[in-house]
Amino acid sequence: MIRTQSETFETYETPAPYDVHSAPTLAYGDTHRPGAHRPASEAAGPAALPRQGAAPASAPASAPAPAPGDGRAARRRRERCAGRTDGSLRRLLPRALVVAFLAGGTTAFVAKDKAVELTVDGSARTLHTFADDVTELLADEGVEVGAHDVIVPAPGTPLTSGEEVAVRYGRPVLLTLDGRRRQVWTTAETVEGALRQLGVRTEGAYLSTEGSRRIGREGLALNVWTERVVTVMADGRARTVRTNAATVGEAVEEAGVTLRDQDTTSVPATGFPRDGQTVTVLRITGSEEVREDPIPFAVRRADDPSLYRGTEVVEQAGQPGLRRTTYAVRTVNGVREKPRRLHTEVVREPRPQVVRVGTRARPASVRGADHLNWEGLAACESGGRPDAVDPSGTYGGLYQFDTRTWHSLGGEGRPEDASAAEQTYRAKKLYVRSGADSWPHCGTRLQG
Repeated sequence: MIRTQSETFETYETPAPYDVHSAPTLAYGDTHRPGAHRPASEAAGPAALPRQGAAPASAPASAPAPAPGDGRAARRRRERCAGRTDGSLRRLLPRALVVAFLAGGTTAFVAKDKAVELTVDGSARTLHTFADDVTELLADEGVEVGAHDVIVPAPGTPLTSGEEVAVRYGRPVLLTLDGRRRQVWTTAETVEGALRQLGVRTEGAYLSTEGSRRIGREGLALNVWTERVVTVMADGRARTVRTNAATVGEAVEEAGVTLRDQDTTSVPATGFPRDGQTVTVLRITGSEEVREDPIPFAVRRADDPSLYRGTEVVEQAGQPGLRRTTYAVRTVNGVREKPRRLHTEVVREPRPQVVRVGTRARPASVRGADHLNWEGLAACESGGRPDAVDPSGTYGGLYQFDTRTWHSLGGEGRPEDASAAEQTYRAKKLYVRSGADSWPHCGTRLQG
């Protein structure tokens, strides 16, 4: 049986729809590999289209010539053959276009594929991608980044084949540097790297954790005390030390100075020692002192109509109270400070003094004695002083009464406590009763 050209092309099936995301990546010019789409000119094989009227190549060489008189049958055969050829060409054209489209799509597919190296926190891998820029690449690979993460090249940068993209995650660090706390972010993976990135000098410094410790995505808290020069003044001598102590007290100890009892420092011992700081040690000794002070008594005065005016009698003598106060006395480096009062207590309450004050009208005179020179007698006896008392304490007042005689004349209390008028009145009464002999040495002055 003879096969025509149209029958030969009908042996190819129409290709299925093409998915560029699931297709394998092909190299340029590699279209003849098994399974690759080839151009339409190669799909038909080496056979050429037969010319019209020519015998098919597969016809037997011994085919008999047409019989004479069979011209109309031959024309009909040629017309059918020409019809089949036109139909085959009409069917061949769209299939050839499909093959040509697939060949062009493969070229575009290969052109968009890029080989890039993606490094995330030091972990590198090479991959193929159709992403147009860095942002799309990270999204395709499920790499989530935040405000403190570092991406190189920057997000949005176009991608080319052979590009290297690096992502460094930010890690929170609660850094306490020389006593000052702050929140910082770093992309370093170790404590040592973070301090180097933050510009912290670690030579001679104290770290709360090892410098080689890795920092996780959750971060960590880190204390750093850098090395400082501190001078300690104690006992008249200066000591300079290099230290990374966290407190003044630790720096003083490193200087070889021991604080005893009440000793302290010029700055708080719990404070942070600054570079170049001078700390003075204060040697302190302390003791307590007790002082007792009198509390004055009050005087209460009460009118007494039985006493003549100008007469006052002390009914109850006053007594001072006693107050006891305790003071703290401190000596700093040999210098005594002002005592500091600690507490006060009243040992004894004061007793008030009660005085009776006379309100009775005094008699104007004493008959038989008013004409005498009482001023002269007073000048001789007491120098004219109503409160005068002799050296023995027996006699007192203007006229030097003894207490017994004073009371016998109606006086109260002591004569030196009475007024001058009352003392003169009592003296006149004494003269009327005993005469001038009551004053053996000065009685003659009464006569002028």
